[in-house]
Amino acid sequence: MQAYLLEAYGKQQQLRLARVAEPVLADDEVLVQVHAAGVNLLDAKIRNGEFKLILPYKVPLVLGHDVAGTVLQVGATVTGFAVGDEVYARPGDMRIGAFAERIAVKQDALASKPATLTMEQAASLPLVGLTAWQALVGLARLRPGQKVFIQAGSGGVGSFAIQLAKHLGAFVATSTSAANAAWVKELGADLVIDYKKDDIAAVLRDYDVVLHSQDSATLRKSLGVLKPGGRLISISGPPDPAFAHKLGAPWLVKLVVRLLSAGVRRQARRRQVDYDFLFMRADGAQLRQIAELVDAGAIRPVIDRVFPFELTPQALAHVESGRAKGKVVIAMQN
Repeated sequence: MQAYLLEAYGKQQQLRLARVAEPVLADDEVLVQVHAAGVNLLDAKIRNGEFKLILPYKVPLVLGHDVAGTVLQVGATVTGFAVGDEVYARPGDMRIGAFAERIAVKQDALASKPATLTMEQAASLPLVGLTAWQALVGLARLRPGQKVFIQAGSGGVGSFAIQLAKHLGAFVATSTSAANAAWVKELGADLVIDYKKDDIAAVLRDYDVVLHSQDSATLRKSLGVLKPGGRLISISGPPDPAFAHKLGAPWLVKLVVRLLSAGVRRQARRRQVDYDFLFMRADGAQLRQIAELVDAGAIRPVIDRVFPFELTPQALAHVESGRAKGKVVIAMQN
């Protein structure tokens, strides 16, 4: 089959279209014909080698963390899916590879595609949807009436998280450029901060939750907008010891992670708030809940642009540029 290969780590490395072996299907896996694949900044970060310490992928490697397609074959112990089913997934860590014609996905990571969506729309959801869900529902346990600050509201995670937070009954503040202010308000944002001119520390006070996805300077400011007992959840780091423990990392990696996050954890304790690093995990059950919300009209996918499969490297470059409003998707010509 055809797939885009990453042959070496590095920012200047380009994905190369190549013939690769068909996926080998385990008993608990489902073989999926890829119709569409989402493109995420995580793909670029893995290519750059930023996650080698905690996700030691061996190259050559096929990237791609979002997939929508049809079931071609099921493993011997698979019970919830049948040939011909339309499905979507975020494949598990060390099992990625959606920039290809076919992919094997663990049944526990897979869910039926939202019935109201196209394949391209469905492929835009798994990673950002699970990230927002695990942050706001799982860690934060966001409740009606609480206040949440979602950074980068026009991005993939942000545009989904705004809609989910509003569905949960929260007051939502977000940051974006002035050009996108009206657009994120349409998604449900109650307060929009122009990140180019507004200081979040001067505008926001006594928030219950911050979903952080930006740089370290914004991380420090975000601590100041939380009330005592509030929660700062970061998807951009630094990783914390709890994450290293869940990962089962070697002691040296655990030590490095502890040192990397020591400063922010110390500041959080001083302000009497909690700090969590979230590295989203694959979860088919949560995708089923997300599909229900989508089909009910509570959340809609936000797609910036769809690229054909042969322009996969250009799609990744577009995501890296930071100009995408919503998600970037690759469409296969099946």
